[in-house]
Amino acid sequence: MSSVGIVGAGAWGTALAGVLGTAGHDVEVWAYEPDVATDITKNHRNSRYLPDVALPDSVRAESDLLRVASDKEFLILATPSLHILRVTRSLLAVPAISEGRVVIAVITKGFIDAPDGVRLIVPTLEDYLPGFYKGKVVYVSGPSHAEEVAQGRLTGLISASSYPRTAVRVRELLSVRPLMVFSSLDVIGVQVAAAMKNVIAIAFGMMDSLAHAAGAMFGDNTESLLLAAGLNEVQSMAFALGATHPETFTSIAGVGDLDVTCRSRYGRNRRFGRDIVERGVLNAFATIDDLIERIDEVGYLPEGVIAARGARRLIEKHQIKLPITAMVYRILNREIEPEAALEGLLTGLTRADFGGSMPGRS
Repeated sequence: MSSVGIVGAGAWGTALAGVLGTAGHDVEVWAYEPDVATDITKNHRNSRYLPDVALPDSVRAESDLLRVASDKEFLILATPSLHILRVTRSLLAVPAISEGRVVIAVITKGFIDAPDGVRLIVPTLEDYLPGFYKGKVVYVSGPSHAEEVAQGRLTGLISASSYPRTAVRVRELLSVRPLMVFSSLDVIGVQVAAAMKNVIAIAFGMMDSLAHAAGAMFGDNTESLLLAAGLNEVQSMAFALGATHPETFTSIAGVGDLDVTCRSRYGRNRRFGRDIVERGVLNAFATIDDLIERIDEVGYLPEGVIAARGARRLIEKHQIKLPITAMVYRILNREIEPEAALEGLLTGLTRADFGGSMPGRS
């Protein structure tokens, strides 16, 4: 059995800790909030982020980051995208990391707003970590709502790295009930799919709410229309950034994760889209920058908001056409209203918006 540190005590990090602890691994979690750390260690629960789920006694938590990261064989980074770079910089003080003795995996979904522009998570962290980690950090993704993982529901994941050996080591670590884990070399494609699906899910949530209005033009057929066009946008962004395997997007990392994020009742980004329409949640914020700066006021973290801003900058940099993503950004930036924007978008889609475009294809 292995010693595992999980950096981040949100719902997904906590659920994964519980699964690994139940399988017999020695698991320690870093929680930013001291009360969350105390709750996990003493009460074997995370009442704030994953209530009503009992954790095994073997799972402990600390609010001392360096202590959690020390003397571990595996370190899994689960902090929100807004904070993951700062947290990673702090980890450089851990001797086992400075010597390259720890296998590092990331389960955070989104983009990083780095000093040199918007970037994917893994290459950005590898630039800050010691050279041992270049090309060896593992990215883990897939349709994996924390609530269902914690309930023991069968769940598929992808362990992706350009260095097969570390991808396999993480796959073997995580291959415990109820997880099924598969390896991938397309670390770029898997990361982009994980980030972009949250943006599409915000649009899905808005449409889901509008579909219940009297005389609505949206329904189940329209949801599938949006899902198909959204998958094309995921692919288009991924190929622009250097994805290598088209099959990534027909796998659980692509269409699988997109589908569950858009349709599941557990999805925070779908919930946020619904809250935009039903609760007017954007009314309290002037722009998307204001929203991100005060995101804690929402009461939960919709990663798709941060990803939408990053995606907008990548659209401009790479000169690609992603109408759903652009629409979500403009709604979040308080430029347009959801109902008219969605109707105009969906009725204006063309064949190209479903083409699975990639370099060299027409």
